[in-house]
Amino acid sequence: MFTHVMIGSNDLERARGFCDATFAALGGKAGRMDERGRLIYAYAGGRLMITKPIDGNPATAANGGTIGIVAASRDHVLAWHAAGTARGGSAIESPPSERPNGAFVADLRDPDGNKLTARTQPAQ
Repeated sequence: MFTHVMIGSNDLERARGFCDATFAALGGKAGRMDERGRLIYAYAGGRLMITKPIDGNPATAANGGTIGIVAASRDHVLAWHAAGTARGGSAIESPPSERPNGAFVADLRDPDGNKLTARTQPAQ
């Protein structure tokens, strides 16, 4: 359904360090900077893009928003969570755990306050 998700950052180098580490933990590649100064991460058929707001105002996190990232396994979720907390992210909500539908899930706030979750697919 979606082609990409774009979030704002007030510090693109800090965002790059966080996202490079968390995407590497999932088996993804480091981001690249495009000609417009946006960081781009391509992973599992989707794209996460990070930019300084074009209106010149500070970036803020979406209240109530969550960006979900698919993970291949429980071990990938745990590695993602560890990489994120090591790079300035904050563990939030419950510790990484299995949900009633069988998905294994971890939640973080990135250094800019965006809520991210890595999760395996639910049991069929």
